[in-house]
Amino acid sequence: MCGSDAKTTSFLVQKPRPRFILHRPRYRFHLSPNHFTLPLNTPITALQKSFFQFYNSLALAMPRTALQWLSLVGIIWLQSINGTNTNFPAYSSQLKNLLSISQIQLNNLAFASDAGKLFGWLSGIAAKYLPIWLVLILGSAVGLIGYGLQYLFLIGRISNLPYGLIFFLTILAGNSICWINTVSYLVIIRNFPLDRQLAIGLTGSYLGLSAKIYTDIVDVVVPSSLVQRARAYLFLSSVLPFTVSIIAAPVVRVINVGKTKRTKVALILILVITVATGVFAVMGSLGSASSWLSPFTSLVGIVALLLAPLLIPLGQQIRQLIVARLGYNRAEKVYVEENVSMEKMERGVKETESVSETRENTFELSFRENIRETDELSESGDDDISETKEISVKEEIGVKLMVRRLNFWLYFFVYLFGITLGLVFFNNLGQIAESRGCSPSALVSLSSSFGFFGRLIPSLLDYFFSRRKYMIPRTAFLVALMVPTGGAFFLLLSTNNVSLYISTAIIGACTGAITSISVPLTTELFGTKNFAVNHNVVVVNIPIGSLLFGYLAALVYRKEENADGKCVGTECYGKTFILWGSLGFLGTFLAFILYARTRKFYSSQRS
Repeated sequence: MCGSDAKTTSFLVQKPRPRFILHRPRYRFHLSPNHFTLPLNTPITALQKSFFQFYNSLALAMPRTALQWLSLVGIIWLQSINGTNTNFPAYSSQLKNLLSISQIQLNNLAFASDAGKLFGWLSGIAAKYLPIWLVLILGSAVGLIGYGLQYLFLIGRISNLPYGLIFFLTILAGNSICWINTVSYLVIIRNFPLDRQLAIGLTGSYLGLSAKIYTDIVDVVVPSSLVQRARAYLFLSSVLPFTVSIIAAPVVRVINVGKTKRTKVALILILVITVATGVFAVMGSLGSASSWLSPFTSLVGIVALLLAPLLIPLGQQIRQLIVARLGYNRAEKVYVEENVSMEKMERGVKETESVSETRENTFELSFRENIRETDELSESGDDDISETKEISVKEEIGVKLMVRRLNFWLYFFVYLFGITLGLVFFNNLGQIAESRGCSPSALVSLSSSFGFFGRLIPSLLDYFFSRRKYMIPRTAFLVALMVPTGGAFFLLLSTNNVSLYISTAIIGACTGAITSISVPLTTELFGTKNFAVNHNVVVVNIPIGSLLFGYLAALVYRKEENADGKCVGTECYGKTFILWGSLGFLGTFLAFILYARTRKFYSSQRS
């Protein structure tokens, strides 16, 4: 029966609601990024049935525009808790003491967190063949296992956990970030093809806010005990992403609505909320301002601002209800004459089912028909992206051709000496703060807040320049951002602790900005069709740089440490900062070469 063309259709005149044909013995095995389908002979449990009903009833109850913005809100929530690796410096010193490990072993754990990105390409492949919701749940489950077992070990529920197993679990935890990022980027690129840079910047900026959010929660729950704070960070890193992924899974999916004026208005409203969130986060990170802002007030404010974007899809839904109630929505009116026969009505309904937009408004759908509708929606979304002239790419290539391009290797090493170097700095921020006598949590919160604005600024500039028909090449942005990154490392040589805070803010902002640029830059240089795999290949340099740069920093630290295994003073990282600053300026030079090689491509886009 599954292989036949026969359809099971019924018509309800009153109280329309979605119907699911669950008595069929078999379902075809077909996976696509937006499907809820099952393998052959797989029984449907009550939990699966409830999840299907919630997903499909949500799709039928809300207009596409509301679902589009609801998917954006879901991605904002996912990104805001996905930066679990940024929590490492906040509890690294306590982890070092609890495990009785050396600085080199601690650095290896920091590398393990980044090494998970070596397998980030798995999420790209999974996104090609598995439903988006399943990729999201799998990624968060990997993080739940990776961080969760470490937490159980720290609280004594697991008696013995070898260092090698902790290393492996840290790799798993780091890999989970790639899965959530892959889902977020794919949905944003497809749902907002004409405003993808601004949408990516808006959502990606919240990833830089993760450390701030986790710190606020820990400050409220465990205000003083260092050991308890370390445990709280691990517990939240395991549970929070998984919980939010379960909540966001039904709404984070591909929605094709095209481009409307209301899209621009809604993006501006989201932008205002995002800027307000960043300002509030920075105020809470600065010592002078945070003195009157209690941890609880800071947490409540952040949560309220994270919920504020829900006003956009809620407003879209209310608008649709008002328009439908007043009878002004002529496009959805169906005029039925009183003397029309039942045969004509059935024939009219069948013709209506061939149109995807009208089919979405049909309340009586079988399980297989609803799945087919979602598939066509996904395919139509891809077609719109490929046919959109405003999305220009230098060339559309896969991994095999990409690694043969000189532009790839220039881009790879700029990424290595920019973003990766900044991440290594943040991984060592706990020990750097300890050697200077500063609070690690304060520095982590500061870097997170400025990283938030760093991720947001390129998108703002790109949006406002595009409105004036002027475009600044993203490779030029790279050059401009690499210069202060290299200079900030040399500023760290100063013995004044103020320079530590200034440098941390600069590196956080520049690293966040380059991260925001890298996603659309990868699509422009190497295409959109293989973006998920291509970009995960680019970020492979993160674990490579983390191992190399972090190991060198650990060797310098070990040479300067005392008998207790600790180092105090600027000498602990002095030589390391000189090396990192030099590599930062080398990255500036490579970024300039990449800009020169791609300038002709960007010039052609202006015309």
